[in-house]
Amino acid sequence: MTPAPRFAVVGHPNKGKSSIVATLSQNDAVAIALEPGTTRDSERYPLSVDGHLLYELIDTPGFQRPRRVLAWLQAHSHSASDRPDTVRAFVNQHRDDPRFHDECELLTPILDGAGIIYVVDGSVPYHQEHEAEMEILRWTGQPSLALINRIGGDDHGEQWQTALGQYFRIVRDFNAVTAPFEAHLSLLRSFGQLAPQWETALEQAVEHLREQRRHRQKRAWALIADALSDMLGHAESARLGEDASRSALEVRLRQSWQDWQRKREQRLRREVEQLYQHHHLQRQEQHLEWEPGHDLFSERERRAWGVSRAYLATAGFGAGALGGAGVDALTAGHTLGAGALIGGVLGAAGSLYYSSKLDRLNLGPLSSGGREARFGPLRDPQFGYVVLGRALQHWYQITDRNHAGRDPLTLDNADSHWLDNLSRSQRHALQKALQQSTRHQDEKRRQALREAVAQAGEAFLQWRRK
Repeated sequence: MTPAPRFAVVGHPNKGKSSIVATLSQNDAVAIALEPGTTRDSERYPLSVDGHLLYELIDTPGFQRPRRVLAWLQAHSHSASDRPDTVRAFVNQHRDDPRFHDECELLTPILDGAGIIYVVDGSVPYHQEHEAEMEILRWTGQPSLALINRIGGDDHGEQWQTALGQYFRIVRDFNAVTAPFEAHLSLLRSFGQLAPQWETALEQAVEHLREQRRHRQKRAWALIADALSDMLGHAESARLGEDASRSALEVRLRQSWQDWQRKREQRLRREVEQLYQHHHLQRQEQHLEWEPGHDLFSERERRAWGVSRAYLATAGFGAGALGGAGVDALTAGHTLGAGALIGGVLGAAGSLYYSSKLDRLNLGPLSSGGREARFGPLRDPQFGYVVLGRALQHWYQITDRNHAGRDPLTLDNADSHWLDNLSRSQRHALQKALQQSTRHQDEKRRQALREAVAQAGEAFLQWRRK
C-alpha cells in the first residue's frame, strides 16, 4: 500500500506557513501568531476523512541561519550527486546544536521523504536573502512547490513569480485565509504533479473532500431543520394558583420561552461549527431579540429575514390549498376543488392573523392545584422565517470560512431577500412545513420540514452566489 503523501511546509519565519497548514488540514487549533519564532518544533497535522488518511502536513520552524548552513554545505560537497547526502550529514552533525535547531527541525521531515511547500509573503518585496533558503531546499532533491501567500495589502507577486520560478517547477498564488474551496482542490492537484506516486492519492483526496463537503451540507441542513422544529414547537408551562397573578406568570413564562429559544439557536450554531471542524471560533452577532409589547422582532431582523404580509398571504394560501387538495383527492373530486380553495383562504387568513404577534398565555381547566398555564408554541409564521434565515446565513459563512481565519465571525443581515430564489411550489411547501411544525411534532412532519429546508438551502446558495 502506497503511504499517504506528506508535505513539509517551510520558509522564512512569520510568512504564513502555519496559516497554510491550518487551512489545508482543516484544523483551527494550529497556532498562528504575529511574532516570529512561534513554531520551534515540527508538528504533524494529518487530514483524514472517514478514517482514511488523505495526506499529512508538517508545520516547521522558519529558517534562522540559511547562509551559514549553505556555506557549510558548499564547503563539504564535492559534486551535485552528493548534495542530498551532504544535507543529511549537516543535520546529523548539528542536531544538538542550538544555533541550527530550526534548520535541523525543518530539514528532517524532508530528508525522510516529505515533499516541500515553500511559503513566501507576496505582500512584501522579494529579497535575495531567500535565495540561500531556496538553494538549501534544492540540494535536498525532494519534489517541491512554492506558494505566494499575501499577508498584507500590497502586491509584489510578479517579483516573486520571477524569482521562485528559477527554483521551483510549480509556483502558485494561495491566500490561506480567503482562498475558496475550489482553490484548495486545485492546489492539491498541483501537489500531485510533483511526483507520480502522489498523483492518484491526491486525486482520491480531492474526491473524498468533495464528498465530505456534500455530506456536511446535507447534515447541516438537517441540523437546521431539527432546530427549527424544536423552536417552532416549544412551549413553557407552569401551574397558576387561584390567588396568583396571571400577568406576572405570563411575564415569567414569556421570558423563559425567549431564553430557551436563544439557547437553542446557540446550540445549533455550535453543532454546525463542529460539523465543519471549527472548534475555536469567536462570533459577533445579535441574539434573537423581541420588541417590547406584542411585536415579534425588531424592525431590523424582520426586514432582513422575515417576509411581507403579501408574501404571507400568498404562501399561506398556497400552503392551505395543498392541504385542501388532499380533501379533494379523498372525495375523488366530488368537492369540485372547493377543498383547495377553502384551505387556501383559511391558510392565508391564518398567516395574516398571527403575523408579528407574540402569543399570550393559555390557561387550562381549573383543578385543585390551580390551572395549567402554557406559553407557546408560537403561531406567528414570521418566527420560522427569521430563525431559518439567520441559521442559513450562519451556515453559509461557516462553509466559506477557512481554518486559518482568526478574526471573529461577524454575522451580518442581508440587504435583499433569499426567498426570491424559491419557486412558487417550494414557497408553499416551506410555508406548510413551518405551519405544521407549530402544531404537530411527529416524524412525518419533521421529514417534510427537512425537505423544505434542503430546498431553502439550495435557494440560499444560489442567492449568495449571484
